[in-house]
Amino acid sequence: MEASVDLIKTLRERTGAGIMACKRALQEAEGDLDKAEGILKIAGLSAAAKKSGRETKEGLVESYIHSGSRIGALVEVGCETDFVARTPELKSLAHDLAMQVAAMAPLYVGDEDLNPDEPRPPEEVCLLKQTFIKDPSRRVQEVVQEAISKVGENIRVNRFARFAIGE
Repeated sequence: MEASVDLIKTLRERTGAGIMACKRALQEAEGDLDKAEGILKIAGLSAAAKKSGRETKEGLVESYIHSGSRIGALVEVGCETDFVARTPELKSLAHDLAMQVAAMAPLYVGDEDLNPDEPRPPEEVCLLKQTFIKDPSRRVQEVVQEAISKVGENIRVNRFARFAIGE
């Protein structure tokens, strides 16, 4: 089945994937947008895994101050090039991550940082394992992997800090 331009455009707007990737996914899914989106998601996850070994020497630091100015967070997000560091996608991801840190108060970035004596489950104390506050059906790690597939570079959450009055 040949994918129409309108279907390709719609899928591209929904996923941020490239034109040819959208066309191939639609052809494989026989025109079903939801199936094609699933195909692109799986392909994006494998692409993210391939990029995970790359160095992230560029990036940005994003802040978030909650209304009332009693809670704030800083997040350092690394990427491969300064070009990607300036993109709206990375800035949006970093802002969402800073909001996540302010709201959920994680202690560690991921499993590799987890203290062996930590009594709480990783889903509670590791940022990348937490449920994403903007979409409870996804984990933060999935959101980061989606951003990797959109920008085409490795992205890594390097560190974060959370500040709260009285804590």
